[in-house]
Amino acid sequence: MRLAARLAEDLRTVRERDPAARGRLETALVYSGLHAVWAHRVTSRLWRAPGLPRLVGARFVARLLSQVARTATGVEIHPGARLGRRLFIDHGMGTVIGETAVVGDDCTLFHGVTLGGKGGRGLGGRRHPTIEQGVTVGAGAAVLGGVVVGAGSVVGAGAVVTKDVPPGSVATGVPAVARPRRAA
Repeated sequence: MRLAARLAEDLRTVRERDPAARGRLETALVYSGLHAVWAHRVTSRLWRAPGLPRLVGARFVARLLSQVARTATGVEIHPGARLGRRLFIDHGMGTVIGETAVVGDDCTLFHGVTLGGKGGRGLGGRRHPTIEQGVTVGAGAAVLGGVVVGAGSVVGAGAVVTKDVPPGSVATGVPAVARPRRAA
């Protein structure tokens, strides 16, 4: 998908998921989580450009731009992280997404979420979590290390996840304990 189409899709996602989003212009101008995702779409392209990083310092430029975006938005997303389509970061302030994190399509992250490492190199270079499709991570939650949060799961506000969460689960507590989601 072309960058312009992806940015337009990101804007539509915010408008569809946030009842407070009033119009396209207002949403485009005032949603810091959206700005952080847009900045990441650009810095990630620089980070992954074939041949470009070594020739012109594109990785340095990507990191520099990501830090400028962090200062402007309060959301820190490493350019090496992989973000899926239709990611919604609601009230983003304090959200951190580490270098080897992977976030699937249709996920929602609330403010203060950390997708971080536990130190060291991790298995196969994976220091940060994988958040599968359709996951919601509540405010202030931390998902740490090379764990996987299964598709359709919910991580409760303030939870600390250090072990895999099966698909379709709710993970709450410190440390988080996963249980199956109840049908709505």
